[in-house]
Amino acid sequence: MDVEKALNLCGGVARRPVLARLGITDGQLRKAVRRGVEQPAHGVYALASAFVDDVALVRNRQIRTCVSAASFYGLWVINQSGPLHVHHRRNQGACDVLHHGGLLLPAHPHRPVAALADVLIHALRCLPWQDSLVMVECAVARGDMTVGFLRERLPGKRNGKAREVLRWVDRGAESMLETLARTYFRRAGIHVQPQFYLDGVGYMDLLLDDWLLVELDGRSHADWRQVEKDHRRNNSSVVQGYTVLRYYYSDVVYEAEAMVAEVLAVLGRGKIARPAA
Repeated sequence: MDVEKALNLCGGVARRPVLARLGITDGQLRKAVRRGVEQPAHGVYALASAFVDDVALVRNRQIRTCVSAASFYGLWVINQSGPLHVHHRRNQGACDVLHHGGLLLPAHPHRPVAALADVLIHALRCLPWQDSLVMVECAVARGDMTVGFLRERLPGKRNGKAREVLRWVDRGAESMLETLARTYFRRAGIHVQPQFYLDGVGYMDLLLDDWLLVELDGRSHADWRQVEKDHRRNNSSVVQGYTVLRYYYSDVVYEAEAMVAEVLAVLGRGKIARPAA
């Protein structure tokens, strides 16, 4: 393997020991530097295309974790704004980042990223419950993590908040919006059945208290054929005696309190009687 290929495997930047584990020799590194491979710090090698943030991480001996590692693992994320979340074994480095202590597992062998379990544990301890829940549920739904594995590694009173979030994890969610809406409704005391199958209609996102259907849509409605299909599904559901409400990304993520209040108001009025068969 040549140096450039090894650096690409490492995300564009790596320290000498990481490259050595990939079989790269000191002689290869010297030749690569003469060819144009950059050396931003002693023992650090980078391609010109490497992201500035990644170079800084490797220079500072830091690794991404918590929400800052979510995109690497393809996890659902509500909000990625704010400081970079990193781990450094001595809690050193740049002061404009948020430091997380303690790793239970070895970090990624080539990239400056914590192991998935540590990323999720840091998120559970650090983030608002909604943000950590969607990250954990995404990993659990894919089969990459289990609630039991995380719970066993979150003992004691200091991890009570994290374990409380794990109570709401459900493997059945097909989207971040479904995870959030389902949990908001359940926390409000509403009985929720995700992915309810309705004859002639198909799977509906959520069934509340056995008669109120909630459909969730995170897409832009530029496709009018899809709008027409959605309206027909709604109509078929109503014909079968169900009431249907539809919510969008902004409703679930930014207006959750109003969404829940609206649902409770509808449920409070009671179910409309189904037409006689």
